[in-house]
Amino acid sequence: MACPEGVAPELWRRLRHGVGRAIADFGLITEGDRICVGLSGGKDSQLMLLLLHELQQRAPIRYELLPVTVDAGFSGFDTAAIQRFVEPLGLALQIEQTDHAALINAKLRPGSSYCSFCARLKRGTLYGAARRLGCNLLALGHHRDDFIETLLLNQFFIGTLKAMAPRMRCDAGDITVIRPLVYLAEDEIIEAVQQAGHRSVSCSCPVAGDPDQQRQRMKRLLNELQQDIPQVKNSLLAALGNLQPRHLLDQRLTTKE
Repeated sequence: MACPEGVAPELWRRLRHGVGRAIADFGLITEGDRICVGLSGGKDSQLMLLLLHELQQRAPIRYELLPVTVDAGFSGFDTAAIQRFVEPLGLALQIEQTDHAALINAKLRPGSSYCSFCARLKRGTLYGAARRLGCNLLALGHHRDDFIETLLLNQFFIGTLKAMAPRMRCDAGDITVIRPLVYLAEDEIIEAVQQAGHRSVSCSCPVAGDPDQQRQRMKRLLNELQQDIPQVKNSLLAALGNLQPRHLLDQRLTTKE
């Protein structure tokens, strides 16, 4: 697959290079990997699958892509649209039917985040699908902006220096989560998906369209800072890979002189 019709070639090359760079920098994919690709139907997972599929055709190594969609049971979730998106790639979409909608309504505690609870349930289902399909990797579509927004959220509201990892083994040790979009900017992902004419599929949950307010505050803050510091997002991402333990307060990292 070449540059999708309608997408500016320079933009596509930049996005493809970003994913290729992440794969090389963090050793995300190796010979013989079977990759469960979490495909929610949103712009990020759509672009991730398109890019991984193109790189698969170019790569000097062989790996398999197995797209998986979790149907949480919300009325109106259009799995047929996701199927139509996948078919031209020659891949078989696995749809995991669940009762997450009913479970969330029954178990969600007052004041807890609907989206966070749902995301945990979906992640567990993706792990289960990956194991059943014989996959050793689970690819998720978190991009650069997700990384740095999570960094700020943890600093501002939890008091920890933590974001996401581009490659992380799950607690059970048998599945490794990879995030190939770590270097890609959200605005360029949106631009590419729109140019390609792909429609994002809503999860159709009761809070769809009601974004996480704390994360939206981080987005606004970053956009304001970017007006005066154009490279602020890239600098924050770079900071995640440039730790200076001697200049932090965590006593587990410091040595007494």
